[in-house]
Amino acid sequence: MDINRTSRKKNKKKKSKWLRISLFTILILLVGGGVYFYNVYSNMAKAVNKMNHPISREVSKKRDVKVQFHKKDPISILMVGVDEREGDGGRTDSMLVLTVNPEKKTTKILSIPRDTRTKLISSTKPNKNRTDKINHAYAYGGIEMSIETVEHFLNIPIDYYVQVNMEGFKDIVDAVGGIDVDNQFAFELDGVYLKKGPQHLNGEEALQYARMRKDDPRGDLGRQERQREVISKIINKGKSLSTLTNYDKILGALENNIKTNLTLDDMIGIQSTYKPAAETIDKIEIEGEGKMINNGWYFLVSDETRQQLSDQLRDQLGLQSEAVEKYYMLNQSSKNTDNDNEENTK
Repeated sequence: MDINRTSRKKNKKKKSKWLRISLFTILILLVGGGVYFYNVYSNMAKAVNKMNHPISREVSKKRDVKVQFHKKDPISILMVGVDEREGDGGRTDSMLVLTVNPEKKTTKILSIPRDTRTKLISSTKPNKNRTDKINHAYAYGGIEMSIETVEHFLNIPIDYYVQVNMEGFKDIVDAVGGIDVDNQFAFELDGVYLKKGPQHLNGEEALQYARMRKDDPRGDLGRQERQREVISKIINKGKSLSTLTNYDKILGALENNIKTNLTLDDMIGIQSTYKPAAETIDKIEIEGEGKMINNGWYFLVSDETRQQLSDQLRDQLGLQSEAVEKYYMLNQSSKNTDNDNEENTK
């Protein structure tokens, strides 16, 4: 009896050790969570090495020290879907901020509308600073300007980023065998027609499903909801055992379409330490209003709303409340706001 018990313990330890080594977590979350892929360690390391794109700083200027996983420090992740096409510098098609607190076992996901009017901030290229739509930050200064702009808009630190190429997004969907959705209304976009009701989507169909906003009564808010739905479906497919025989195709789709400053050790540390934070996920939508300013359509967010959001997220990150910079004048129709800064982009 003791021999059998000892044997079972050894087998259990072996299995646990293999899982710890072979469990690969990549956070694609235009909604949060983790996508798990089983693979041999060497293949995972190669894929992550290709995805890894460090940024110029190691620690956010809004933090005193770098977060430490073994201390269960709350972390923040900026997730962006980038629409990059030939001859175009690209813009962020979707933008999500995740704040993860393992002690509270909570994750908050904030969706930022792409037309949000804000100050675009770059500490390395201050001549690019201007007032514009938040999704234009990527076009002027890449992912680093996007990160600094979001930090300034919400007055929170951004510790990590995950960037997904939206054109290659369809490859990821195809790699997991497509997804099932319940479309709320029929529409056509870029030659793809989707009927109303339950249906199975391939990669191209899922891409248009996640992109459409003009025919949606809720506009960008409706699109953000569908983007979160698509990512959730991918996550669920990624967790299923059926993907184990297809891990090479999945890894190929990921390494060709994802950039992140997370290392393999970071991913393993997050998966092992921060997994309980997925028990409670709060989705936050920003309240605001649309308005024409200087012949452009913008989504305006009041200083009061920004302060409330900042307080909520800073509390989630274990930080004291701080006043956000007032943006009131950004919401006024003024030729000086955009046109004066236009010279800075030339």
